[in-house]
Amino acid sequence: MRRIACTVNGVRREAEVEPRLLLVYFLRETLGLTGTNVGCDTTSCGACTVLFTGKTVKSCNLLAVQADGAEITTIEGLAGDDGQLHPLQEAFRQHHGLQCGYCTPGMIMAGLGLIQSGAGMSDAEVRLGLEGNLCRCTGYQNIVEAIQDAAGKMRQAAPAGVQGGSE
Repeated sequence: MRRIACTVNGVRREAEVEPRLLLVYFLRETLGLTGTNVGCDTTSCGACTVLFTGKTVKSCNLLAVQADGAEITTIEGLAGDDGQLHPLQEAFRQHHGLQCGYCTPGMIMAGLGLIQSGAGMSDAEVRLGLEGNLCRCTGYQNIVEAIQDAAGKMRQAAPAGVQGGSE
């Protein structure tokens, strides 16, 4: 067993973990954050995407011990304390960017990482930015439109010189 400490959704968390425990299972089983989904365990689908010290990662591809000292944001960390949806969550709702919803947390986290990176938001750029996240239900167009809409709102609301809000 190995002791780790990390900040998850703004809260410092400490735990004893098996050295081989994947980060996705640490989040889901140890911390009870089940919004991060397990779709493939092979980094193919992106359902487990989280922000890891400001960058998007597939949490099925990292060990929990690698999170020692890291700052992690999961889908649960996006909505406000009052339950108000994050602009990206609201855009997915408004643009019908989901069907079954299984890929949605990973898509939203990948979209957030894309927006925060300052990437271009053309259809082609968003699709390229999401290429590691699969949706088996939609044709992706509503997902792309949701990310573009949220990017416009988030970038407009960001202080001058800051792309995406919080990097």
